[in-house]
Amino acid sequence: MGSRDLRRIYKIDVDKWKVREEFDAPGIPWAAVATNGSLRFTIGEGADDDRYVYRYAGGSGFSKLFACPEFTGSYLSFDGGNLFLSQWHKQRILKFDDDGNIVRKIDIGAEICGHTFVDGMIYVLRGAQKPNEDWRIARLDPSREIPEIKDLAVVPFACRSLTFDGEHFWTNYREKDTIVSFARPE
Repeated sequence: MGSRDLRRIYKIDVDKWKVREEFDAPGIPWAAVATNGSLRFTIGEGADDDRYVYRYAGGSGFSKLFACPEFTGSYLSFDGGNLFLSQWHKQRILKFDDDGNIVRKIDIGAEICGHTFVDGMIYVLRGAQKPNEDWRIARLDPSREIPEIKDLAVVPFACRSLTFDGEHFWTNYREKDTIVSFARPE
């Protein structure tokens, strides 16, 4: 878990909901995802909050991998082989190869505030921040050339980020400063 305001990363004991370890991030941590034994982070740097993708590996710390296109990007997901990065205002998810090259662009048709993979499908929180934080959870099949995006449920609060633990989805409820879990919508 990361704190934008404190520029810190926290390892959480999920059984006790206690911080096990904390350390400084090289900038503002916007998102993270586990990737085959390490973590990838979207980190904002400098006065313009330029975005970069970093790798974090225990024992060796952070290493900068590549700049996000146009220095924008926020949420991350991983399909087991490739990293995916969303660009909130560009309303798209980008797929990258191991060298940080874009190999695919997926238009989502709305602002994106989180995404994750479940059983080969991308689940995405999409909608609009303004004027009223209008968000939905949607599903798409990235194996299709032009994926059909199906809205599954309304999220009745200002959500940020999305992950799946094998049974439940998890997101952040910003205004309440809390983490929320919910069942997979069909």
